[in-house]
Amino acid sequence: MLGAYLAFSLSEQFGSFWIALPVGVTIAFSFGLLMEWILISRLYSRDHLYQVLLTYGLILVLEELRSLVWGDDVQTVRVPDILDSSIMLTDTLSYPIYRIWISVVCLAVAVGMYWMIQKTRIGMIVRARSEDRDMVQALGLNVRLVDRFVFAIGVALAAFAGMLAAPVSSVFPGMGNQVLIICFVVVVIGGIGSIKGAMLSALMIGLVDSFGKVVTLEILGLRVFPELSGMVVYFLMAAVLLIRPMGLFGRTHH
Repeated sequence: MLGAYLAFSLSEQFGSFWIALPVGVTIAFSFGLLMEWILISRLYSRDHLYQVLLTYGLILVLEELRSLVWGDDVQTVRVPDILDSSIMLTDTLSYPIYRIWISVVCLAVAVGMYWMIQKTRIGMIVRARSEDRDMVQALGLNVRLVDRFVFAIGVALAAFAGMLAAPVSSVFPGMGNQVLIICFVVVVIGGIGSIKGAMLSALMIGLVDSFGKVVTLEILGLRVFPELSGMVVYFLMAAVLLIRPMGLFGRTHH
């Protein structure tokens, strides 16, 4: 939501979506650093429930701030002119180039994240921190700095996704709430802490959700599947958890 509204404001101010992207990501990154320093860092030694309650409270606070700053009207962000066209698939069906560009960018970000976490020294430190915080601290590394930057990068990536989605979905109050539960499902199915699990899970959910909305099943003569398509994602989560309680790539802690 923050990213989408930043895309709207900055595009209006600079007159360019391409300038708005890096500026918005920088603002979101700075906001993430500040939020981790003031709030999140105080809860690492406590139960995860405290973090859940705090971040849920932040959702409510940020929604009200959004209302005060931008109002409650639905806003639009223009697709960049260079991407504002479509590829004709059939005589009556076309596909927007902007959506193809989004897919390419998202794949590039996913590959870049995987490479950084698995193949670089920074990624090694992040992985070690997730396994044993005390050990990393004993090696002389600044664990607080690692936590702060990882959290800020997460905020920046979420805002970047919102900025990319803004020209497609419009910008409206509560838009983050629609994504929140799906993100939770993605993490649960993929396995907490697994980048490749999250990527595979997101692809599975996207395919199931998309095909669930266009495929119609005849049940007792009633066309019910499109109306039930929103439930298919949760059926998928239940099926995966029955077979793999820790998710597709989740690790069992002994």
